[in-house]
Amino acid sequence: MTCATLWVSGEGTTRMTDAQDAPTPTAHSWPPGLPRSLDFPAVPVGSILRAAVRRWGDRTAFVDHDVPLTYTELGARAHAVANWLADAGVGRGDVVAVHLPNCRQYPAVYYGVLLAGATFSPTNPLLPAADLAAQLTDAGARVLVTWDQVLPFARPALAATPVRTVVVTGEAHTLDLRARLELEAGEVDLADLLAGDPTDRHLDAAVDPAADLAHLAYTGGTTGVSKGVELPHRAVVTNVLQSACWSSGSLPELDEAGDVTLRQVLGRDEYPTALGEARLVNLTPWFHAMGAIGYLNGMVMAGTMTVVHRRFDPVRYVEDAVRHRVTLIGGAAPVFVALLQVPGIEDAGLGSHVRSVSSGAAPLPVPLIGRLQALLPDAVIGEGYGLTEVTMQATGNPVHRSGTRKPGSVGVPVFDTEISIQPLGGGAPLPAGERGEVCIRGPQVMRGYAHRPEATAEAIDPEGWFHTGDVGVLDEDGYLAIVDRTKDMLLHKGYNVFPRELEEVLFGVPGVAGAAVVGRPDEEAGELPVAYVVRRADDAGAALTAESVMAAVNGRVTPYKRLRDVVFIDAIPVSAAGKVLKRELAARERAAVPGS
Repeated sequence: MTCATLWVSGEGTTRMTDAQDAPTPTAHSWPPGLPRSLDFPAVPVGSILRAAVRRWGDRTAFVDHDVPLTYTELGARAHAVANWLADAGVGRGDVVAVHLPNCRQYPAVYYGVLLAGATFSPTNPLLPAADLAAQLTDAGARVLVTWDQVLPFARPALAATPVRTVVVTGEAHTLDLRARLELEAGEVDLADLLAGDPTDRHLDAAVDPAADLAHLAYTGGTTGVSKGVELPHRAVVTNVLQSACWSSGSLPELDEAGDVTLRQVLGRDEYPTALGEARLVNLTPWFHAMGAIGYLNGMVMAGTMTVVHRRFDPVRYVEDAVRHRVTLIGGAAPVFVALLQVPGIEDAGLGSHVRSVSSGAAPLPVPLIGRLQALLPDAVIGEGYGLTEVTMQATGNPVHRSGTRKPGSVGVPVFDTEISIQPLGGGAPLPAGERGEVCIRGPQVMRGYAHRPEATAEAIDPEGWFHTGDVGVLDEDGYLAIVDRTKDMLLHKGYNVFPRELEEVLFGVPGVAGAAVVGRPDEEAGELPVAYVVRRADDAGAALTAESVMAAVNGRVTPYKRLRDVVFIDAIPVSAAGKVLKRELAARERAAVPGS
Protein backbone atom coordinates (compact mmCIF):
# COMPACT_ATOMS: atom_id res chain seq x y z
CA MET A 1 0.00 0.00 0.00
CA THR A 2 1.32 3.45 -0.87
CA CYS A 3 1.18 5.79 2.08
CA ALA A 4 0.42 9.43 1.42
CA THR A 5 3.45 11.13 2.89
CA LEU A 6 6.02 12.71 0.59
CA TRP A 7 9.41 14.22 1.19
CA VAL A 8 11.99 15.28 -1.37
CA SER A 9 15.58 14.94 -0.26
CA GLY A 10 18.94 16.34 -1.26
CA GLU A 11 20.12 13.03 -2.71
CA GLY A 12 17.47 13.22 -5.45
CA THR A 13 15.56 10.32 -3.94
CA THR A 14 12.34 10.16 -2.01
CA ARG A 15 12.64 9.17 1.64
CA MET A 16 9.79 8.16 3.96
CA THR A 17 9.55 9.30 7.54
CA ASP A 18 6.26 7.74 8.62
CA ALA A 19 5.60 4.70 6.43
CA GLN A 20 6.93 2.73 3.49
CA ASP A 21 6.73 3.38 -0.25
CA ALA A 22 5.85 7.07 -0.40
CA PRO A 23 4.60 8.52 -3.68
CA THR A 24 7.64 9.50 -5.73
CA PRO A 25 7.56 12.57 -7.98
CA THR A 26 7.74 11.48 -11.59
CA ALA A 27 10.53 12.64 -13.86
CA HIS A 28 8.23 15.24 -15.39
CA SER A 29 7.20 16.76 -12.05
CA TRP A 30 10.65 18.12 -11.17
CA PRO A 31 12.72 20.74 -13.02
CA PRO A 32 15.42 18.75 -14.86
CA GLY A 33 18.83 19.03 -13.32
CA LEU A 34 17.72 20.80 -10.15
CA PRO A 35 18.38 19.08 -6.81
CA ARG A 36 15.57 18.14 -4.45
CA SER A 37 17.24 20.15 -1.67
CA LEU A 38 18.69 23.65 -1.75
CA ASP A 39 21.42 25.36 0.24
CA PHE A 40 19.70 28.24 2.04
CA PRO A 41 22.21 30.92 3.10
CA ALA A 42 21.91 32.27 6.64
CA VAL A 43 21.31 35.90 5.73
CA PRO A 44 18.71 38.49 6.78
CA VAL A 45 15.93 39.47 4.40
CA GLY A 46 17.67 42.76 3.59
CA SER A 47 20.29 40.74 1.75
CA ILE A 48 17.73 40.12 -1.01
CA LEU A 49 17.45 43.85 -1.68
CA ARG A 50 21.19 44.52 -1.50
CA ALA A 51 21.90 41.86 -4.14
CA ALA A 52 19.04 43.06 -6.36
CA VAL A 53 20.21 46.68 -6.29
CA ARG A 54 23.73 45.60 -7.17
CA ARG A 55 22.54 43.27 -9.95
CA TRP A 56 19.61 45.09 -11.53
CA GLY A 57 20.66 48.73 -10.95
CA ASP A 58 18.80 51.11 -13.24
CA ARG A 59 16.24 48.55 -14.41
CA THR A 60 12.71 49.61 -13.46
CA ALA A 61 11.53 47.73 -10.39
CA PHE A 62 8.04 49.21 -9.93
CA VAL A 63 5.67 51.39 -11.92
CA ASP A 64 2.71 53.08 -10.21
CA HIS A 65 0.45 55.60 -11.96
CA ASP A 66 3.02 55.46 -14.79
CA VAL A 67 5.75 56.74 -12.43
CA PRO A 68 8.76 54.36 -12.33
CA LEU A 69 11.08 53.41 -9.47
CA THR A 70 14.42 51.81 -10.35
CA TYR A 71 16.21 49.21 -8.28
CA THR A 72 18.94 51.73 -7.51
CA GLU A 73 16.46 54.27 -6.18
CA LEU A 74 14.57 51.60 -4.26
CA GLY A 75 17.79 50.70 -2.45
CA ALA A 76 18.56 54.32 -1.57
CA ARG A 77 15.02 54.98 -0.30
CA ALA A 78 14.93 51.77 1.73
CA HIS A 79 18.23 52.58 3.46
CA ALA A 80 16.95 56.10 4.16
CA VAL A 81 13.89 54.64 5.90
CA ALA A 82 16.08 52.22 7.87
CA ASN A 83 18.40 54.99 9.01
CA TRP A 84 15.52 57.24 10.12
CA LEU A 85 14.03 54.40 12.14
CA ALA A 86 17.38 53.63 13.73
CA ASP A 87 17.92 57.28 14.62
CA ALA A 88 14.45 57.23 16.22
CA GLY A 89 15.49 54.29 18.39
CA VAL A 90 13.64 51.61 16.40
CA GLY A 91 15.56 48.43 15.73
CA ARG A 92 16.04 44.80 16.60
CA GLY A 93 13.01 43.36 18.40
CA ASP A 94 10.74 46.33 17.64
CA VAL A 95 7.59 45.82 15.57
CA VAL A 96 6.62 48.24 12.80
CA ALA A 97 3.06 47.82 11.52
CA VAL A 98 2.61 48.70 7.85
CA HIS A 99 -1.01 49.69 7.24
CA LEU A 100 -0.87 50.42 3.51
CA PRO A 101 -2.31 49.38 0.17
CA ASN A 102 0.14 48.48 -2.59
CA CYS A 103 1.92 51.61 -3.77
CA ARG A 104 5.28 52.67 -5.20
CA GLN A 105 6.62 53.61 -1.76
CA TYR A 106 5.60 50.34 -0.06
CA PRO A 107 8.75 48.35 -1.02
CA ALA A 108 11.02 51.06 0.43
CA VAL A 109 9.05 50.96 3.69
CA TYR A 110 9.09 47.15 3.79
CA TYR A 111 12.81 46.78 3.22
CA GLY A 112 13.58 49.81 5.38
CA VAL A 113 11.92 48.17 8.38
CA LEU A 114 13.93 44.96 7.87
CA LEU A 115 17.21 46.74 7.12
CA ALA A 116 16.79 48.55 10.45
CA GLY A 117 16.66 45.14 12.13
CA ALA A 118 13.02 45.64 13.12
CA THR A 119 10.05 43.31 12.49
CA PHE A 120 7.57 43.97 9.68
CA SER A 121 3.92 43.42 10.64
CA PRO A 122 1.58 43.82 7.63
CA THR A 123 -1.91 45.16 8.28
CA ASN A 124 -4.91 45.35 5.96
CA PRO A 125 -5.66 49.07 5.51
CA LEU A 126 -9.39 48.29 5.35
CA LEU A 127 -9.52 46.73 8.83
CA PRO A 128 -12.24 48.24 11.05
CA ALA A 129 -10.81 50.44 13.82
CA ALA A 130 -11.48 47.89 16.57
CA ASP A 131 -9.76 45.10 14.63
CA LEU A 132 -6.82 47.38 13.82
CA ALA A 133 -6.40 48.28 17.50
CA ALA A 134 -6.55 44.61 18.49
CA GLN A 135 -3.90 43.63 15.95
CA LEU A 136 -1.55 46.48 16.83
CA THR A 137 -1.87 45.60 20.51
CA ASP A 138 -1.34 41.89 19.92
CA ALA A 139 1.73 42.65 17.81
CA GLY A 140 3.13 45.15 20.31
CA ALA A 141 3.72 47.58 17.45
CA ARG A 142 5.79 50.68 18.33
CA VAL A 143 5.43 52.33 14.93
CA LEU A 144 2.49 52.50 12.51
CA VAL A 145 2.99 53.44 8.86
CA THR A 146 -0.45 54.28 7.53
CA TRP A 147 -2.31 55.72 4.52
CA ASP A 148 -3.69 59.25 4.67
CA GLN A 149 -7.14 58.28 3.41
CA VAL A 150 -7.71 55.85 6.30
CA LEU A 151 -5.97 58.01 8.92
CA PRO A 152 -9.27 59.45 10.26
CA PHE A 153 -10.38 55.88 11.05
CA ALA A 154 -6.99 54.84 12.44
CA ARG A 155 -6.46 57.78 14.81
CA PRO A 156 -9.23 56.83 17.30
CA ALA A 157 -7.91 53.25 17.43
CA LEU A 158 -4.39 54.19 18.52
CA ALA A 159 -4.89 55.47 22.06
CA ALA A 160 -5.12 52.02 23.63
CA THR A 161 -2.26 50.52 21.58
CA PRO A 162 1.54 50.50 22.12
CA VAL A 163 2.02 52.67 19.01
CA ARG A 164 4.01 55.80 19.79
CA THR A 165 5.07 56.93 16.30
CA VAL A 166 2.68 57.37 13.37
CA VAL A 167 4.18 57.76 9.91
CA VAL A 168 1.80 58.78 7.12
CA THR A 169 1.95 58.38 3.36
CA GLY A 170 -0.57 58.62 0.53
CA GLU A 171 -1.13 58.87 -3.18
CA ALA A 172 0.77 62.16 -3.27
CA HIS A 173 3.97 60.24 -2.47
CA THR A 174 3.17 57.70 -5.18
CA LEU A 175 3.41 60.52 -7.71
CA ASP A 176 6.26 62.39 -5.99
CA LEU A 177 8.24 60.89 -3.10
CA ARG A 178 9.10 64.45 -1.97
CA ALA A 179 5.47 65.62 -1.69
CA ARG A 180 4.29 66.99 1.66
CA LEU A 181 1.10 65.94 3.46
CA GLU A 182 -1.15 67.92 5.78
CA LEU A 183 -0.89 66.16 9.13
CA GLU A 184 -1.75 66.70 12.75
CA ALA A 185 0.86 67.53 15.36
CA GLY A 186 3.06 64.58 16.23
CA GLU A 187 2.44 62.68 12.98
CA VAL A 188 5.42 62.10 10.70
CA ASP A 189 5.41 62.58 6.92
CA LEU A 190 6.92 59.58 5.11
CA ALA A 191 8.71 62.09 2.88
CA ASP A 192 10.98 62.81 5.86
CA LEU A 193 12.02 59.17 6.01
CA LEU A 194 12.42 58.75 2.24
CA ALA A 195 14.61 61.85 1.97
CA GLY A 196 17.05 60.76 4.68
CA ASP A 197 20.56 59.34 4.60
CA PRO A 198 20.70 56.66 1.86
CA THR A 199 23.90 55.09 3.19
CA ASP A 200 23.87 51.38 3.96
CA ARG A 201 24.90 51.35 7.62
CA HIS A 202 24.43 47.57 7.82
CA LEU A 203 22.06 48.04 10.74
CA ASP A 204 20.87 44.45 10.36
CA ALA A 205 24.35 42.98 10.84
CA ALA A 206 23.43 41.85 14.36
CA VAL A 207 20.26 40.06 13.22
CA ASP A 208 20.20 36.35 13.95
CA PRO A 209 18.38 34.88 10.91
CA ALA A 210 17.33 31.80 12.84
CA ALA A 211 16.00 33.58 15.93
CA ASP A 212 14.97 37.14 15.04
CA LEU A 213 11.55 37.76 13.52
CA ALA A 214 11.38 39.29 10.06
CA HIS A 215 7.58 39.09 9.77
CA LEU A 216 4.81 39.04 12.33
CA ALA A 217 2.05 38.26 9.83
CA TYR A 218 -1.58 37.82 10.75
CA THR A 219 -3.74 35.07 9.31
CA GLY A 220 -6.47 36.08 6.89
CA GLY A 221 -9.30 35.47 9.34
CA THR A 222 -11.58 33.99 6.65
CA THR A 223 -12.76 31.36 9.13
CA GLY A 224 -12.10 32.95 12.51
CA VAL A 225 -9.97 35.32 14.61
CA SER A 226 -6.63 36.34 13.08
CA LYS A 227 -3.50 35.08 14.82
CA GLY A 228 0.02 36.46 14.64
CA VAL A 229 2.36 34.14 12.73
CA GLU A 230 6.01 34.38 13.78
CA LEU A 231 8.39 34.10 10.82
CA PRO A 232 12.14 34.45 11.43
CA HIS A 233 14.41 35.84 8.72
CA ARG A 234 15.53 32.31 7.90
CA ALA A 235 11.98 31.20 7.09
CA VAL A 236 11.33 34.22 4.87
CA VAL A 237 14.59 33.93 2.90
CA THR A 238 14.08 30.17 2.61
CA ASN A 239 10.56 30.43 1.19
CA VAL A 240 11.49 33.25 -1.19
CA LEU A 241 14.21 30.96 -2.56
CA GLN A 242 11.95 27.89 -2.65
CA SER A 243 9.40 29.85 -4.67
CA ALA A 244 11.81 31.78 -6.90
CA CYS A 245 13.97 28.78 -7.76
CA TRP A 246 10.89 26.68 -8.54
CA SER A 247 9.39 29.34 -10.81
CA SER A 248 12.59 30.26 -12.69
CA GLY A 249 14.70 27.08 -12.78
CA SER A 250 17.38 28.63 -10.61
CA LEU A 251 19.68 27.88 -7.68
CA PRO A 252 20.54 30.17 -4.74
CA GLU A 253 23.84 31.98 -5.09
CA LEU A 254 25.77 34.55 -3.07
CA ASP A 255 27.09 37.54 -5.01
CA GLU A 256 30.53 39.09 -4.62
CA ALA A 257 29.41 40.90 -1.46
CA GLY A 258 27.89 37.81 0.11
CA ASP A 259 24.25 38.71 -0.56
CA VAL A 260 21.69 36.24 -1.85
CA THR A 261 20.58 36.12 -5.47
CA LEU A 262 19.67 33.54 -8.14
CA ARG A 263 21.60 31.67 -10.79
CA GLN A 264 19.27 30.48 -13.54
CA VAL A 265 20.52 27.06 -14.62
CA LEU A 266 17.72 25.97 -16.96
CA GLY A 267 17.45 27.53 -20.40
CA ARG A 268 14.71 29.14 -22.43
CA ASP A 269 13.48 25.80 -23.70
CA GLU A 270 12.17 25.21 -20.18
CA TYR A 271 11.80 28.81 -18.89
CA PRO A 272 11.24 31.21 -21.81
CA THR A 273 11.58 34.28 -19.58
CA ALA A 274 15.09 34.88 -18.27
CA LEU A 275 15.88 36.58 -14.98
CA GLY A 276 15.69 40.36 -15.40
CA GLU A 277 13.14 40.14 -18.24
CA ALA A 278 9.80 39.44 -16.53
CA ARG A 279 7.00 42.00 -16.44
CA LEU A 280 3.67 41.77 -14.67
CA VAL A 281 0.71 43.74 -13.36
CA ASN A 282 0.39 43.00 -9.66
CA LEU A 283 -2.87 42.99 -7.73
CA THR A 284 -1.88 40.68 -4.87
CA PRO A 285 -1.70 42.81 -1.71
CA TRP A 286 1.73 42.98 -0.14
CA PHE A 287 0.15 42.71 3.30
CA HIS A 288 -0.74 39.13 2.36
CA ALA A 289 1.72 36.19 2.48
CA MET A 290 1.61 35.53 -1.26
CA GLY A 291 2.16 39.22 -1.90
CA ALA A 292 5.08 39.76 0.47
CA ILE A 293 6.95 36.58 -0.49
CA GLY A 294 6.06 35.92 -4.12
CA TYR A 295 5.06 39.29 -5.52
CA LEU A 296 7.48 41.52 -3.61
CA ASN A 297 10.59 39.64 -2.51
CA GLY A 298 10.39 37.10 -5.32
CA MET A 299 10.01 39.77 -7.99
CA VAL A 300 12.81 41.92 -6.55
CA MET A 301 15.14 38.91 -6.43
CA ALA A 302 14.33 38.01 -10.05
CA GLY A 303 14.73 41.55 -11.41
CA THR A 304 11.09 41.78 -12.48
CA MET A 305 9.33 44.98 -13.52
CA THR A 306 6.10 45.19 -11.52
CA VAL A 307 3.21 47.46 -12.54
CA VAL A 308 1.28 48.27 -9.37
CA HIS A 309 -2.52 48.28 -9.43
CA ARG A 310 -4.13 49.33 -6.16
CA ARG A 311 -7.67 48.33 -7.10
CA PHE A 312 -8.87 45.67 -9.48
CA ASP A 313 -10.27 47.19 -12.63
CA PRO A 314 -10.37 44.30 -15.14
CA VAL A 315 -10.47 46.58 -18.19
CA ARG A 316 -7.54 48.69 -16.99
CA TYR A 317 -5.65 45.51 -16.06
CA VAL A 318 -5.94 44.20 -19.62
CA GLU A 319 -4.96 47.59 -21.06
CA ASP A 320 -1.79 47.76 -18.95
CA ALA A 321 -1.00 44.09 -19.57
CA VAL A 322 -1.05 44.80 -23.30
CA ARG A 323 0.78 48.14 -23.06
CA HIS A 324 3.63 46.73 -20.95
CA ARG A 325 3.65 43.39 -22.77
CA VAL A 326 3.54 41.46 -19.52
CA THR A 327 5.11 38.02 -19.44
CA LEU A 328 3.31 36.84 -16.31
CA ILE A 329 -0.27 37.05 -15.06
CA GLY A 330 -0.76 36.21 -11.41
CA GLY A 331 -3.63 36.19 -8.96
CA ALA A 332 -6.47 34.14 -7.57
CA ALA A 333 -9.49 32.50 -9.19
CA PRO A 334 -11.84 35.53 -8.88
CA VAL A 335 -9.28 37.65 -10.77
CA PHE A 336 -9.15 35.24 -13.69
CA VAL A 337 -12.94 34.92 -13.76
CA ALA A 338 -13.26 38.71 -14.08
CA LEU A 339 -10.52 39.03 -16.71
CA LEU A 340 -12.12 36.41 -18.92
CA GLN A 341 -15.27 38.53 -19.01
CA VAL A 342 -13.55 41.69 -20.27
CA PRO A 343 -15.07 42.51 -23.67
CA GLY A 344 -12.59 41.90 -26.48
CA ILE A 345 -9.99 40.11 -24.37
CA GLU A 346 -9.77 37.37 -27.01
CA ASP A 347 -8.50 39.97 -29.49
CA ALA A 348 -6.18 41.87 -27.11
CA GLY A 349 -3.11 39.86 -28.12
CA LEU A 350 -2.13 38.73 -24.64
CA GLY A 351 -1.20 35.32 -26.01
CA SER A 352 1.70 36.80 -27.95
CA HIS A 353 3.70 37.68 -24.82
CA VAL A 354 2.20 36.02 -21.72
CA ARG A 355 4.26 32.94 -20.99
CA SER A 356 3.20 32.14 -17.44
CA VAL A 357 0.04 32.21 -15.33
CA SER A 358 0.51 31.87 -11.58
CA SER A 359 -2.41 31.14 -9.27
CA GLY A 360 -2.70 30.90 -5.52
CA ALA A 361 -4.93 31.79 -2.53
CA ALA A 362 -7.63 29.31 -3.58
CA PRO A 363 -7.79 26.32 -5.97
CA LEU A 364 -8.60 26.98 -9.63
CA PRO A 365 -11.66 25.10 -10.88
CA VAL A 366 -10.68 22.81 -13.76
CA PRO A 367 -13.10 24.44 -16.25
CA LEU A 368 -11.51 27.81 -15.50
CA ILE A 369 -8.05 26.40 -16.24
CA GLY A 370 -9.35 25.27 -19.63
CA ARG A 371 -10.68 28.72 -20.46
CA LEU A 372 -7.38 30.35 -19.48
CA GLN A 373 -5.40 27.89 -21.58
CA ALA A 374 -7.61 28.58 -24.59
CA LEU A 375 -6.94 32.32 -24.22
CA LEU A 376 -3.18 31.92 -23.56
CA PRO A 377 -2.10 28.80 -25.48
CA ASP A 378 1.65 29.39 -25.00
CA ALA A 379 1.42 30.09 -21.28
CA VAL A 380 2.21 27.58 -18.55
CA ILE A 381 -0.47 27.65 -15.86
CA GLY A 382 1.26 26.99 -12.55
CA GLU A 383 -0.99 26.55 -9.56
CA GLY A 384 0.52 26.38 -6.09
CA TYR A 385 -0.54 25.99 -2.49
CA GLY A 386 0.51 27.49 0.79
CA LEU A 387 -0.54 29.35 3.90
CA THR A 388 0.69 32.21 6.07
CA GLU A 389 1.83 29.59 8.60
CA VAL A 390 4.29 28.16 6.08
CA THR A 391 5.51 31.66 5.15
CA MET A 392 3.81 31.32 1.76
CA GLN A 393 4.42 28.30 -0.52
CA ALA A 394 4.45 24.56 0.16
CA THR A 395 3.65 22.98 -3.23
CA GLY A 396 3.62 23.94 -6.88
CA ASN A 397 2.63 22.45 -10.20
CA PRO A 398 5.68 22.23 -12.46
CA VAL A 399 6.22 25.45 -14.40
CA HIS A 400 9.03 24.20 -16.62
CA ARG A 401 7.65 23.52 -20.11
CA SER A 402 8.35 19.79 -20.16
CA GLY A 403 6.73 19.34 -16.75
CA THR A 404 3.50 17.47 -16.16
CA ARG A 405 0.74 19.70 -14.81
CA LYS A 406 -2.34 17.99 -13.47
CA PRO A 407 -5.48 20.17 -13.65
CA GLY A 408 -7.23 20.11 -10.31
CA SER A 409 -4.01 19.58 -8.37
CA VAL A 410 -1.69 22.12 -6.73
CA GLY A 411 1.41 20.15 -7.67
CA VAL A 412 4.16 18.51 -5.67
CA PRO A 413 6.08 19.70 -2.60
CA VAL A 414 8.73 22.29 -3.38
CA PHE A 415 12.35 21.89 -2.28
CA ASP A 416 12.93 20.42 1.20
CA THR A 417 9.21 20.14 1.95
CA GLU A 418 7.13 17.21 3.18
CA ILE A 419 3.39 16.71 2.70
CA SER A 420 1.43 14.16 4.72
CA ILE A 421 -2.27 13.29 4.47
CA GLN A 422 -3.52 12.37 7.92
CA PRO A 423 -6.96 11.37 9.25
CA LEU A 424 -9.09 14.32 10.33
CA GLY A 425 -9.41 12.80 13.78
CA GLY A 426 -5.71 11.92 14.07
CA GLY A 427 -3.78 8.76 13.32
CA ALA A 428 -1.25 7.30 10.90
CA PRO A 429 -0.84 8.77 7.39
CA LEU A 430 -3.49 7.68 4.91
CA PRO A 431 -2.92 5.76 1.66
CA ALA A 432 -2.59 7.64 -1.61
CA GLY A 433 -5.99 8.52 -3.02
CA GLU A 434 -7.71 8.90 0.36
CA ARG A 435 -8.94 12.21 1.73
CA GLY A 436 -7.54 13.61 4.94
CA GLU A 437 -5.99 16.68 6.52
CA VAL A 438 -3.03 18.19 4.69
CA CYS A 439 0.00 18.41 6.99
CA ILE A 440 3.25 20.17 6.10
CA ARG A 441 6.79 19.95 7.41
CA GLY A 442 9.71 22.01 6.18
CA PRO A 443 12.09 24.90 6.93
CA GLN A 444 9.43 27.45 5.95
CA VAL A 445 6.98 26.42 8.69
CA MET A 446 6.34 29.20 11.22
CA ARG A 447 7.93 29.30 14.64
CA GLY A 448 4.44 29.54 16.14
CA TYR A 449 1.52 31.84 16.89
CA ALA A 450 2.51 34.91 18.90
CA HIS A 451 1.40 34.74 22.55
CA ARG A 452 -0.63 31.59 21.84
CA PRO A 453 1.30 28.52 23.01
CA GLU A 454 -1.84 26.37 23.14
CA ALA A 455 -2.81 27.28 19.57
CA THR A 456 0.76 26.62 18.47
CA ALA A 457 0.79 23.19 20.11
CA GLU A 458 -2.54 22.38 18.48
CA ALA A 459 -1.28 23.40 15.03
CA ILE A 460 2.25 21.92 15.13
CA ASP A 461 2.54 18.42 16.52
CA PRO A 462 5.63 17.06 18.34
CA GLU A 463 7.01 15.64 15.06
CA GLY A 464 6.97 19.11 13.50
CA TRP A 465 3.95 18.62 11.23
CA PHE A 466 1.84 21.73 10.73
CA HIS A 467 -1.84 20.75 10.54
CA THR A 468 -3.42 23.02 7.94
CA GLY A 469 -7.13 22.36 8.40
CA ASP A 470 -7.35 21.77 4.64
CA VAL A 471 -8.69 18.52 3.23
CA GLY A 472 -6.55 17.02 0.48
CA VAL A 473 -5.49 13.94 -1.47
CA LEU A 474 -2.07 12.81 -2.68
CA ASP A 475 -2.08 10.73 -5.84
CA GLU A 476 0.34 7.94 -6.76
CA ASP A 477 2.73 10.46 -8.37
CA GLY A 478 2.85 12.70 -5.31
CA TYR A 479 0.59 15.47 -6.65
CA LEU A 480 -1.61 17.15 -4.06
CA ALA A 481 -5.23 18.09 -4.68
CA ILE A 482 -7.02 20.35 -2.20
CA VAL A 483 -10.56 19.11 -1.67
CA ASP A 484 -11.80 21.71 0.78
CA ARG A 485 -11.37 23.41 4.11
CA THR A 486 -12.41 21.33 7.09
CA LYS A 487 -14.33 24.37 8.35
CA ASP A 488 -16.17 24.67 5.02
CA MET A 489 -17.29 21.04 5.01
CA LEU A 490 -21.07 20.53 5.31
CA LEU A 491 -22.78 17.78 7.26
CA HIS A 492 -25.95 16.61 5.49
CA LYS A 493 -27.84 13.77 7.22
CA GLY A 494 -24.55 12.46 8.61
CA TYR A 495 -22.72 12.63 5.26
CA ASN A 496 -19.71 14.88 4.62
CA VAL A 497 -20.31 17.23 1.69
CA PHE A 498 -17.29 19.10 0.35
CA PRO A 499 -18.36 22.40 -1.31
CA ARG A 500 -15.42 22.50 -3.71
CA GLU A 501 -16.62 19.32 -5.45
CA LEU A 502 -19.92 21.04 -6.22
CA GLU A 503 -18.15 24.26 -7.20
CA GLU A 504 -16.07 22.39 -9.76
CA VAL A 505 -19.29 21.17 -11.39
CA LEU A 506 -20.83 24.65 -11.21
CA PHE A 507 -17.90 26.24 -13.04
CA GLY A 508 -18.50 23.84 -15.89
CA VAL A 509 -22.10 24.99 -16.36
CA PRO A 510 -22.40 27.34 -19.37
CA GLY A 511 -23.18 30.86 -18.20
CA VAL A 512 -21.68 30.53 -14.71
CA ALA A 513 -18.94 33.09 -13.99
CA GLY A 514 -18.48 32.48 -10.29
CA ALA A 515 -19.83 30.17 -7.62
CA ALA A 516 -19.56 29.31 -3.93
CA VAL A 517 -21.40 26.63 -1.98
CA VAL A 518 -22.32 26.96 1.71
CA GLY A 519 -24.66 25.21 4.12
CA ARG A 520 -28.18 26.32 4.99
CA PRO A 521 -29.21 25.23 8.51
CA ASP A 522 -31.99 22.64 8.51
CA GLU A 523 -33.58 20.94 11.53
CA GLU A 524 -33.93 17.54 9.85
CA ALA A 525 -30.90 17.37 7.57
CA GLY A 526 -28.44 19.47 9.54
CA GLU A 527 -27.26 21.48 6.51
CA LEU A 528 -28.54 21.83 2.96
CA PRO A 529 -26.03 22.59 0.16
CA VAL A 530 -26.86 25.98 -1.35
CA ALA A 531 -25.04 27.57 -4.29
CA TYR A 532 -24.39 31.29 -4.70
CA VAL A 533 -23.88 31.92 -8.41
CA VAL A 534 -22.65 34.86 -10.49
CA ARG A 535 -24.02 34.91 -14.04
CA ARG A 536 -21.70 35.57 -16.97
CA ALA A 537 -22.44 38.71 -18.97
CA ASP A 538 -23.63 36.83 -22.06
CA ASP A 539 -26.70 35.04 -23.39
CA ALA A 540 -25.82 31.84 -21.56
CA GLY A 541 -25.63 33.73 -18.28
CA ALA A 542 -28.91 35.52 -18.87
CA ALA A 543 -30.63 32.20 -19.52
CA LEU A 544 -29.64 30.67 -16.18
CA THR A 545 -32.37 29.88 -13.67
CA ALA A 546 -32.14 28.25 -10.26
CA GLU A 547 -33.86 25.19 -11.69
CA SER A 548 -31.50 24.90 -14.68
CA VAL A 549 -28.41 25.23 -12.52
CA MET A 550 -29.61 22.63 -10.02
CA ALA A 551 -30.52 20.25 -12.84
CA ALA A 552 -27.06 20.63 -14.41
CA VAL A 553 -25.29 19.94 -11.10
CA ASN A 554 -27.54 17.41 -9.43
CA GLY A 555 -27.45 15.02 -12.33
CA ARG A 556 -23.69 14.63 -11.81
CA VAL A 557 -23.45 14.05 -8.05
CA THR A 558 -24.72 11.47 -5.58
CA PRO A 559 -28.10 12.26 -3.98
CA TYR A 560 -26.85 13.49 -0.60
CA LYS A 561 -24.59 16.07 -2.31
CA ARG A 562 -27.32 17.61 -4.45
CA LEU A 563 -27.94 21.35 -4.34
CA ARG A 564 -31.16 22.34 -2.60
CA ASP A 565 -31.20 25.96 -3.79
CA VAL A 566 -29.39 28.44 -6.02
CA VAL A 567 -29.08 32.13 -5.13
CA PHE A 568 -27.94 34.54 -7.84
CA ILE A 569 -25.59 37.27 -6.66
CA ASP A 570 -23.72 40.12 -8.37
CA ALA A 571 -20.31 39.12 -6.98
CA ILE A 572 -18.88 36.46 -4.70
CA PRO A 573 -17.40 38.19 -1.61
CA VAL A 574 -13.62 37.80 -1.47
CA SER A 575 -10.83 39.01 0.79
CA ALA A 576 -8.14 41.38 -0.45
CA ALA A 577 -6.02 38.30 -1.15
CA GLY A 578 -8.68 36.77 -3.38
CA LYS A 579 -10.00 34.14 -0.96
CA VAL A 580 -13.74 33.57 -1.03
CA LEU A 581 -15.30 34.79 2.23
CA LYS A 582 -17.72 31.93 2.74
CA ARG A 583 -18.35 33.09 6.27
CA GLU A 584 -20.31 36.04 4.85
CA LEU A 585 -22.50 33.79 2.73
CA ALA A 586 -22.94 31.32 5.59
CA ALA A 587 -23.94 34.15 7.92
CA ARG A 588 -26.52 35.27 5.36
CA GLU A 589 -27.98 31.75 5.34
CA ARG A 590 -28.08 31.57 9.13
CA ALA A 591 -29.77 34.97 9.36
CA ALA A 592 -32.50 33.81 6.97
CA VAL A 593 -33.37 30.75 9.06
CA PRO A 594 -35.23 31.54 12.33
CA GLY A 595 -33.53 30.15 15.41
CA SER A 596 -30.31 29.17 13.63
